[in-house]
Amino acid sequence: MIKPLADRVLIEPKEAETKTAAGIYIPDTAKEKPQQGSVIACGPGKKDEPMEVKVGDQVIYGKYAGTEVTFEDKKYLIVKQSDILAVL
Repeated sequence: MIKPLADRVLIEPKEAETKTAAGIYIPDTAKEKPQQGSVIACGPGKKDEPMEVKVGDQVIYGKYAGTEVTFEDKKYLIVKQSDILAVL
């Protein structure tokens, strides 16, 4: 498994919506990149900045934050703790 370093967090992004609330299906070309996900792993934090998120938290992160990685055919996102906007 991937183990983030320092203040990095490994997130599994939530799947993009395929249908609107009104029931209209969204084509693949019009889907927006998801900004929510589940924390899979956390680094140990920095000496002067402890980790505020923990494994299992549902989080909202910046739209263009982090680096996408693929591991065992699954897509993940590695972001800094400061790129996480909120915990749900």
